Amino acid sequence: MKKLIIFGTGDIAQLANYYFDTDTKYSVEAFTVDRAFLRDSFEGKPVVPFDELERTYPPASYDLFIALSYKERNHLRAERYHSGKQAGYKMATYVSSRCTNLSQFEPGDNCFILEDNTIQPFVKIGNNVTLWSGNHIGHHSTIDDHNFISSQVVISGHCHIKSYCFIGVNATLHNNVTIEAENIIGAGAVISSSTNKFEVHVPPRGSLFPKKSSEISF
Repeated sequence: MKKLIIFGTGDIAQLANYYFDTDTKYSVEAFTVDRAFLRDSFEGKPVVPFDELERTYPPASYDLFIALSYKERNHLRAERYHSGKQAGYKMATYVSSRCTNLSQFEPGDNCFILEDNTIQPFVKIGNNVTLWSGNHIGHHSTIDDHNFISSQVVISGHCHIKSYCFIGVNATLHNNVTIEAENIIGAGAVISSSTNKFEVHVPPRGSLFPKKSSEISF
């Protein structure tokens, strides 16, 4: 069993602890956080300040996983990722055994790829990428470093997602689309052409129908 430390004590860290413990050869030994967020324990395991991690859980004996969300457009997760790398830790990647991964290319480090993702041949996935459950990643597409793809997203063939993007639930990307860096693609958005850096795309919102559901027969 490989020994693992998880950065974070939020929902994603709790999920990472579950997935790594039940679906990998890793044994999660402890959690680590910035000192301002220190607590006694989490999930029955010790929590240590990140600035003491090298002393108490040295990189020669432990791997590290950064279990943070898309906060600050993934920059916070990226900062802790780089800090862990600079400290000498090998960054763990989780790929669910229930993911259909047909790509010839291994994903990068510190990836979190959950169940029911379909990853087609020739897909390339960089470092520090989260693919929540149930996405379709089309053939010959590339996802660069530090991205967060939520659930039920369809990325068609030959797409390119550049760094520091967030793609919301049920978004759809047509073939040959490039999502430039620092984009936010809202839930349900349909993207049919390439974007520019720092863009935000949201779909039309649902409108309230003037009748009550009890007035409609179907």
